[in-house]
Amino acid sequence: MAQASNQEFTQFLTFRLEDELFALDIEKVREVLDFPSITKVPQTPDYLCGVINLRGSVVPVVDLRLKFGKTGAEQTLNSCIIIVEVELDGEKTVMGAVADAVQEVLDLAPDQIEPAPRLGTKLNIDFIRGIGKQADQFIILLDIDRVFAFSELEMLQDCSLAA
Repeated sequence: MAQASNQEFTQFLTFRLEDELFALDIEKVREVLDFPSITKVPQTPDYLCGVINLRGSVVPVVDLRLKFGKTGAEQTLNSCIIIVEVELDGEKTVMGAVADAVQEVLDLAPDQIEPAPRLGTKLNIDFIRGIGKQADQFIILLDIDRVFAFSELEMLQDCSLAA
């Protein structure tokens, strides 16, 4: 008889940006939406797609490809918006993140997660929670609360209030 493992698994929602696989802690994810109509907000950074109406609430939407310095992508049938809850100055803020495709919910044990690699002193990788390993594939585990600097989240919150 096999012994039950005492390891605590963490669930992650995996998604694709170009050919790379990323993941968010499932506890931060509220829902995944088909691509809705987005209203552009003038004079905002390129990575801020605009805002959407989510059941009467204004939710800012960020293109993670552009935020991470990648090229923008055309919307496809697999494109979606992941609605997440981030913490801003002790308060929860709802926002959307554009993904090329959502993959699956994945359970990772602590021994499947490596710390974020050190890539030099000039690169800020504080938003990387770690690197997940599954079979021969690496998954970049994001700390969604740290993906955006405080000032950027403040700007996103201002967009929500102004819309």
